[in-house]
Amino acid sequence: MRSMNIKTVISLVVGASLSLASVALGYDAGAVSNGGSISGSITFAGDAPEAAPIEVTKDTKVCAQTQKYDESLVVGGNKGIKNAVVSISNISSGKDFGDAMALDQKECVYTPHIVFTPAGSELEILNNDGILHNIHTYSEANPAFNQAQPKFKKKLKKKFEKPEVVRVECDAHGWMKGWIVVMDHPYYAVTDGEGKFSLSDVPAGEYEVKIWHETLGETMQKVTVEAGSDASLAVELSQS
Repeated sequence: MRSMNIKTVISLVVGASLSLASVALGYDAGAVSNGGSISGSITFAGDAPEAAPIEVTKDTKVCAQTQKYDESLVVGGNKGIKNAVVSISNISSGKDFGDAMALDQKECVYTPHIVFTPAGSELEILNNDGILHNIHTYSEANPAFNQAQPKFKKKLKKKFEKPEVVRVECDAHGWMKGWIVVMDHPYYAVTDGEGKFSLSDVPAGEYEVKIWHETLGETMQKVTVEAGSDASLAVELSQS
């Protein structure tokens, strides 16, 4: 028998852990035959706000290499909202979970601003800054944690057992804020800089689609997906 290289072993381990997570959640993962898709855009109703600059007050040699901006509401030139989370709320079977994501800390910014992780699997948290960070989560369904990540600890792993949206901050750098979305299935997407998103390999059926944004709240839309077709969804969000 040929020996497996390390990348193959890691891939098999990650795939097994994601499959176990789906079983624990009651989600039936597998191949989707003749599925459809849901795609569209999330836009801002009204005048688009300007991005607010952030004052870096600590570890400036690392953190102030580039100008930082508040990411809690980012609206593009076409009024597309970045970092809105689009997900199907009533689905119990479909495609497998994709590749595992990691939450990185680069120049004292959480990258990406919103990271997805399947419930029951481990999320890798990276520190590439070479300075002390502190990971502090705020959650309800999962136990919160508050853990230092010094410069010599480049990686740590944390497991989230239950689906929810978890706020994460750095106690060492107060402007650092991000989100961990713990998924109960793989039909989640985050909008890009133009507010666009896409959910692929969706089994044909009628669904409730949830749109969540950290400052604009949450709304629901009904969508019908036909086999081999794309269902278009356009939603406007506004500040209350």
